[in-house]
Amino acid sequence: MEKKEQLYEGKAKKVFATDDANLVIVDYKDDATAFNGEKKGTITGKGVINNVMSNHMFQLLEQQGVPTHFVEQLSERETLVKKVSIVPLEVIIRNISAGSFAKRFGVEEGIVFDEPTIEFSYKNDELGDPLMNAYHAIALKAATREEIETIKAMAFKVNEVMKQYFDTLNVILVDFKLEFGKTADGKIVLADEISPDTCRLWDKTTKEKLDKDRFRRDMGGVEEAYQEIMKRVMGK
Repeated sequence: MEKKEQLYEGKAKKVFATDDANLVIVDYKDDATAFNGEKKGTITGKGVINNVMSNHMFQLLEQQGVPTHFVEQLSERETLVKKVSIVPLEVIIRNISAGSFAKRFGVEEGIVFDEPTIEFSYKNDELGDPLMNAYHAIALKAATREEIETIKAMAFKVNEVMKQYFDTLNVILVDFKLEFGKTADGKIVLADEISPDTCRLWDKTTKEKLDKDRFRRDMGGVEEAYQEIMKRVMGK
């Protein structure tokens, strides 16, 4: 598979064309951002961890019937994926109160919900990814009603699979963000990544944060937290 020109560079990844119009190469970076890019830094080794962990999770989810963009891992930092047009909805599933949810509703972190919540934000850095509901998404033609229903069903399925999986690693899946894309034939698939960048992960015993909150909140031990999650996920 020949790596060709760069198509895109985001906060955490670069995307390159290949000699197949339906496939692209994703290259994961060590760059870290928070608060819609206001805070910037580097987490050494993050690109490798996020790439390897995402691919592991995508393959786990594929086995459970969730279609993803994953094709093949090419190296520690690079993965071949299906080319998709990203649906401009960030999908957030929450099992426990934390982060912006706790702040928005004036509640403490750590409240376990009776059932998971789902929310959408409009994927737009300039606007700060504002919250939106399904009616807004349809009005803005970000997605159709059918696509939103498909995305919701897939997101809850991802939560079900990942909650059970992380529980076996003595990790609590607090909340996470997903992105979905449409393939050339219009099929909705899970895209982007699943990593400590996009998930809140707490140690089940100590409630220690093992995710990007350590970077957001200047807690220290960021690299060590990412390495600990990698060790548990990959069994190394």
